[in-house]
Amino acid sequence: MIAGAAIVVPSGLTLNSADPAAALAAVAEWFGLHLTELAFDVLGWLALTAAGLVMSARSAQAPGPHLETLAGGLLAAAGLAGLLHDAGNLALTQLAADPAAPAAATVAWAVLLTAKWAVNLAGLLWVAATAAAAVGVPMSTGLRIAGAVAAISGLAAVALPWTTGTDGPTAALEQLGYALHLPIMIWYGALGWQYLRNR
Repeated sequence: MIAGAAIVVPSGLTLNSADPAAALAAVAEWFGLHLTELAFDVLGWLALTAAGLVMSARSAQAPGPHLETLAGGLLAAAGLAGLLHDAGNLALTQLAADPAAPAAATVAWAVLLTAKWAVNLAGLLWVAATAAAAVGVPMSTGLRIAGAVAAISGLAAVALPWTTGTDGPTAALEQLGYALHLPIMIWYGALGWQYLRNR
């Protein structure tokens, strides 16, 4: 996911729904790069779904098994919502093949808007999973506190689009959202490393 964001941000492929014509033009210009980023993103969301299922499967070993089962279920749901987001972005590649077609920009706007709110839903589910995991998964106190901080950061990222009203988030605001989700990604990496080390 970090690799995907590293491709999207500098290339201008954030695909903002406020300007669907520009989004179509960007996809047409950077078609190969767009598909590469989507491949990384799909792998990331699939990995998140798998991680959630594994977390749920091993929840019986935890001191708070119900919370760990909840965290795993929420994490898997976040991965599925993220895949829905990627499906929308993949559909956009078909529209970018003929951006001058009648109503292409209108359809692109609807696809982009749906994709943006799908990823916002994924972020919300991910934040909820992080909060549940920080409470229910066995870990050190430091890692537990870091999980709470990461969840707050992720919640701020999820809340950003709601502050823009009907205008929708700008490209700069979306990039800020990526940055605010970064602590959650790093925290799950640390949690996974701890799990592997304990094994």
